[in-house]
Amino acid sequence: MKHIKGPGMIIAVQGTSLLKVALAFMFFLIAVFTLSGLMTSLKPEFRITSSSLNDAATNINGVLLYRMMGMENHQLLQSLPESEEPVKLSNLVFKLSTNMSLDDPRSFLGRELPGFSLFDGKILVAGEGTNYTNMPIESAPPIEVLKTEQEAALKNTEDLEEKDSGGAASPPNTTGDRNVVYLYFSHTRESYLPYLDGVTDPDMAYHSKVNVTNIGDRLKQSLENKGVGTTVDKTDAMSKGFNQSYLVSRNVVQTAMTGDRNLKYFIDIHRDALRKDKTTIQIGGKSFAKLAFVIGGNNPNSEKNKKLAIEIHKLLEKKYKGLSRGVIEKKGAYTNGKFNQDLSQNAILIEFGGVDNTFEELNRSADALADVFSEIYWQAEDVNAQPIGN
Repeated sequence: MKHIKGPGMIIAVQGTSLLKVALAFMFFLIAVFTLSGLMTSLKPEFRITSSSLNDAATNINGVLLYRMMGMENHQLLQSLPESEEPVKLSNLVFKLSTNMSLDDPRSFLGRELPGFSLFDGKILVAGEGTNYTNMPIESAPPIEVLKTEQEAALKNTEDLEEKDSGGAASPPNTTGDRNVVYLYFSHTRESYLPYLDGVTDPDMAYHSKVNVTNIGDRLKQSLENKGVGTTVDKTDAMSKGFNQSYLVSRNVVQTAMTGDRNLKYFIDIHRDALRKDKTTIQIGGKSFAKLAFVIGGNNPNSEKNKKLAIEIHKLLEKKYKGLSRGVIEKKGAYTNGKFNQDLSQNAILIEFGGVDNTFEELNRSADALADVFSEIYWQAEDVNAQPIGN
């Protein structure tokens, strides 16, 4: 022990204490450099990536931060909604450390079972009968299916004959010569089994001529009968393969946005792989193909995209109860996560029916969607047209 005398005081310095502090600091530095070395020397697949950190960060939201601060200042807790359930820190820590959620059994299996990640996603708003067992499925077709020379012969094509959607009267509002809605198809060749002769396997429901693009024609007609100018682009986005389809359709959409500044809404039309009992509903004694809205969670416009999809879902529930399967968010390493929705705040992906639906059912759904969408569109236009101060 060393004594240091000063005017009016004596300071005792324990030599062993200084040595302990110095050694602890040295070990800390060694640990930091060792950990850094290990992280940089690991193979890429074992390293911590920005996506890993992003997944962890998504579990820490404003509500959680408020609750953590509320532990010290209880006044902050009063600003939270009464319906907001307290966060279980034990569950949160377990999820952050293991990437598994005690509230979602799928997280225990999703990384182990091949193909199970197809069901990964979050139900933002559930439609009638929608749960985690019947989420929209996006399955790639066998390679041979994409070869047009091997595609199935057609049948029942009389359903495809051009029929008016029943809007002969002039609409009260119109966009004039402006087209404000853009319809396109990332999975252009997704088709329906009732029109493919001899095909019963849902994975084989693809065709170059009879497919989801036929829905675009009816939806365009129905929207324009409501005064909403619409463009349909049938570029074959699957021409370079299923995995490249979103890249191809992205270029198509970007070109359209540059060429026509009037375009405000961008709708990517798909077909689900689920069977008829999950994708069909009776409304007013008539059969309709159900609609599902999919939002990519990995894009900066996701909140705006969600808002639009939820608004459409709610109005469909009001006017066509049960037609909407709900709004689903998909994000993470096992899905596209964007679906080109980062290009616009008014971009959505809609699953029109499933592999067993007919165009008679699909056309009814297109008319219902046009009815609801046009109402939302003109309400928004009325709000934007009001002078400031009114």
